[in-house]
Amino acid sequence: MADGARAAIAANLSGRFFYGWVVVAVASLGLFASGPGQSHTFSVFVQPISQDLGISSATIATAYGIATLLAAFLLPKMGQLVDRHGPRRMLFVIAFALGLACLFFGAAANFLWLAVGFGLLRFVGQGSLLLACANLVSQWFSKSRGFAMSLMALGFGISMAVHPPLAQYLLDEIGWRKAWFVLGALTWITMLPIVALFVFDKPEELSLRPDGDAPSKNDNTTTPEISGVTLKEALREPSFYILSFGWFALAMLVTTLHFYQVSILTSQGIATETAAQAFTISAIMMVLVMPLVGRAFDTFRTRYVFAAALLVNAAALISITFATTLSGTIIYALLFGVNNSFTMTLFGYIWPRYFGRKHLGSIQGTGQMIGVVGASLGPLPVGLAFDLVGSAGFTIRILALLPIAAAFIALFYLRTPKSVSGQEHLE
Repeated sequence: MADGARAAIAANLSGRFFYGWVVVAVASLGLFASGPGQSHTFSVFVQPISQDLGISSATIATAYGIATLLAAFLLPKMGQLVDRHGPRRMLFVIAFALGLACLFFGAAANFLWLAVGFGLLRFVGQGSLLLACANLVSQWFSKSRGFAMSLMALGFGISMAVHPPLAQYLLDEIGWRKAWFVLGALTWITMLPIVALFVFDKPEELSLRPDGDAPSKNDNTTTPEISGVTLKEALREPSFYILSFGWFALAMLVTTLHFYQVSILTSQGIATETAAQAFTISAIMMVLVMPLVGRAFDTFRTRYVFAAALLVNAAALISITFATTLSGTIIYALLFGVNNSFTMTLFGYIWPRYFGRKHLGSIQGTGQMIGVVGASLGPLPVGLAFDLVGSAGFTIRILALLPIAAAFIALFYLRTPKSVSGQEHLE
């Protein structure tokens, strides 16, 4: 019955516009629904959980970091499952599992239970849901993939605006445990019916082509072959390691700035309120710039845009070390917003761009594992700098050399594997 309703909905909408845009809307909703597995939602609950379970904030932070790191190593397996069963079926399973993880976390009675709950939420929400949504959009778009990914990523920005105040409201009204039960139920209500009724794995299922392109005059097939290399083949390509190096650097250093922004700015004489408000400026800039970033990926040579993303990251790192006035803080916040726009668009874009769609899940899963490992390790050198010398400016400037090096390597050596076709206009 659900399949019949889904087919009827698709037939109705496909007659009006390319159905891929419906898929983008669902994927954007998926990124919004990932909120319970993201840091911006967890941050609201650290203090009440600490008080209720008698666990220090530092211990909670340690458990959170270790859980994130361990969850990262499960992502390649999730990618293989997406390849085997398709993003639609896995999206349904992941959304259901995220709701269960919220219920499990809300019932935590001790440190071990809490740590396992962190791991489940990070694996399912922060990792698997993003992977499946990015995979889905990648299947539906090629020439407009950058723009489609940028629209999908807006769901994450909306989550940053909605989930923290929602979590705080629930915390104040019903306590932290029941708040997580509500978040789990909302995940089911938001995602499960939408995935069941609106999602198709690939445009070929509706006799369509990526981007809504018409079939060529010489193509009489209704289901053209989907190209792409295997993970084993991708691992033999220099481009995989160039992309991984750049993605590791971005994930590592963006997380560092998110984690230590307030500490860095306040140590340089900026008021705490101003340091916190810089996040708002960055979020607004991210939303404004994101469609432009997506169009840039669709228009210019990918290695140029990838290098630009890395250089913007380096500029944000350097600028925060000079943010000793209000104007300096605003400049940093604007740069960081642009940096977030690049980062949120990049993950879903780069892997299908260079390695095709056929075995995308396993390649994306490995790529996401690399990024999450970087994100887990990122704050460590800055934290050590604060502990050992009391400031992090010099350390951050040294870290900025990492994306600069990755940018130059990408600029001169990043190329599409010869066995992958269809992206010649971006080479």
